[in-house]
Amino acid sequence: MKKIVTIFFGFVLIALIAPSVAMANKDDKAGSNVELTDDEQGEGEGEGEEENPANESQLPANNQGKTLEVGFWDLFMAGGWLMWVLVLLAGVMIFIFVERFLAIRKATQIDVNFMNRIRDYISEGNIDAAIDLCRRTDSPIARMVEKGIERIGRPMGDIQTAIENVANVEVAKLETGLPWLASISGGAPMIGFLGTVVGMVGVFIDMSANQSGGIQINDLADGMYVAMVTTVGGLVVGIPAYFAHNYLVARIEKLVFRMEATTIAFMDILNQPVQK
Repeated sequence: MKKIVTIFFGFVLIALIAPSVAMANKDDKAGSNVELTDDEQGEGEGEGEEENPANESQLPANNQGKTLEVGFWDLFMAGGWLMWVLVLLAGVMIFIFVERFLAIRKATQIDVNFMNRIRDYISEGNIDAAIDLCRRTDSPIARMVEKGIERIGRPMGDIQTAIENVANVEVAKLETGLPWLASISGGAPMIGFLGTVVGMVGVFIDMSANQSGGIQINDLADGMYVAMVTTVGGLVVGIPAYFAHNYLVARIEKLVFRMEATTIAFMDILNQPVQK
């Protein structure tokens, strides 16, 4: 796959550079022909030097004016219907990231004295108060501890297994939507490459259909930059999705470590003697 992508980008790079080199050579030849013609007609070198800078100063201005005329909306529409697919993927990416970010942030918010209060209630034998505190604390850690409290009186292995099962369920809930982010981060660039390949195929079809045999460099360059628009769009969607996915995964892993530490702390509480 890496070799195919490398060959493809090499082909695109050559295709983009070749028209520029050909145009530069054409301009050099045209300039040399103009100078020879001026010498044969007996015009002064001073006049020729004054005209050439003027022409050279006009060319960049004309080219810059042409570049500025291409707006964002024009480039977007030039990308074809695949650009709307990328817009849809971008919307899904933003929705999933914001929704999961808020859910994970809520799950990590818990009172720092939560486990201390649970320890006090269990040490005093006030199980109902400990369960009520867990239910009033809406977080994965609280639900884990609640399940462990409900299993008090059973073997320690059964209590730990019940806590781990709840933890697995809570982590699965937090990871909802993350596979979509991973798919968008890898699929959006591929959709962009698809649009580029389709556009390049269209350019070469137009070239082969030209019966006159003369290929206009401007038409060729326009078709190529239009074909590259979808690649840019795919990368614009895929790169943020990649970083968003990794960021959310890191936040979930951090919460998992806290859940494991809470499980160990809770099992230590159960091993303490009950105060009478």
